[in-house]
Amino acid sequence: MSSYIFVSPGSDPGMGRPLVDPALSSPRPTMGTCRPDLRRLVKLGDQIFVVSGSMGRMVSQYVIGGLEIHDKLPNQMAAFQRYPEHQIHLNEAGQRLGNIIVTADGAHDPRDDHGNFDRRIQNYLVGKNPVVLETEREVALGREHSVEILSHIFEKPAARRVKDVIGRMRKLSDEQAGRLREALMQIKAEAGR
Repeated sequence: MSSYIFVSPGSDPGMGRPLVDPALSSPRPTMGTCRPDLRRLVKLGDQIFVVSGSMGRMVSQYVIGGLEIHDKLPNQMAAFQRYPEHQIHLNEAGQRLGNIIVTADGAHDPRDDHGNFDRRIQNYLVGKNPVVLETEREVALGREHSVEILSHIFEKPAARRVKDVIGRMRKLSDEQAGRLREALMQIKAEAGR
């Protein structure tokens, strides 16, 4: 199996910058526009984890969460009717949400301003078993411990920042993916005490 961890530039839910893709917090986690290379490579049972983007030196990045791949649809048209909650929309603050960027007729939704449309709509992932740091306390603990967790998993003891460990993306063995999932669950448990 091949699992992955990557950084989502511009995303930091703890700082009010929503993570649009993957959508981890919904009843059915999905991934449909970001990282077409990873969506093509992963198989059922693999896991994908995502790290917040850099918000400057004063804000530590953290592992936002992850999902296990349950299903892999050929494209977003196959997901359009099944997952209407993931169709592109705007929240109250005018921020774009949703990772289905096609319209009912298969055209590119004009609210999505990214290029490579044909490539980005292939391989829509449906997940299961999401683990997400969501509460203020979980996010704070995630910021405090993510570099340490990642440095242990990837055997990089001198790491001081996320980019020292994973760069833009990194492949995970099954054992590493399991350890990362367990570490996130421990943070959630500690935050709940």
